[in-house]
Amino acid sequence: MTAIDAEGRSTFQSVGPSPTTRTSDARPGYLVTEIWRTTETPARIEAPDTIAEHVGIRPPSGGSVLRIIDFPPDPTDPEEFARGVQATFARTFGNDAHRDGKGDPAMHTTDSIDYAILLAGELVALMDDGEHVMRPGDVLIQRGTRHGWRNRSKEMARIAFVLIDGHRE
Repeated sequence: MTAIDAEGRSTFQSVGPSPTTRTSDARPGYLVTEIWRTTETPARIEAPDTIAEHVGIRPPSGGSVLRIIDFPPDPTDPEEFARGVQATFARTFGNDAHRDGKGDPAMHTTDSIDYAILLAGELVALMDDGEHVMRPGDVLIQRGTRHGWRNRSKEMARIAFVLIDGHRE
C-alpha cells in the first residue's frame, strides 16, 4: 500500500500479505484474501485501511472491495461440491449473497458491479444461459447477474475481484 509521507513524497506504507484471509474446512484449498475496501464514493485517498472490519461478500454501501480468491479443483462428487459451496458461503461470506437454490450450487446474485480478472489457472463463469471458460488475463464484468464459478480443471485457479456497490432501478 502506498501513501504520502510528511514531506509530501510518495512512499510504500505497507508491503506484505493481507492480514485478512478466510478459509473453509469444507472446501480445502479455497482461500479468500481481502485486500482493500472503500466506504464512500468518491473515495478518500488518505482513508485508513479498514478491510479487517469487512463482513460479507458485498461491498459497503457506496463503496468497493478488492479481494483475491483461490479456487481448488472441484470435487468429482456433486454432493460434496454442493456441501462445500454451502459451507463456504456461510463461513467466508455469512450467506451475504442471494442464493435461490436453483441449478448449480455455486450460483448467486449480488447487487454490485464486479470486475473479475483471472490471474492463474482456469475457471468457468456460469450464467443462467450458459458458461464461458476463463484463462489468465481474461476479464469478466459482472453486473448484478445471477452467476457462479467452477474450477473443472485439475489445477488451482486464482481470480481478483473488484466489487463496486450498485443498485437496481
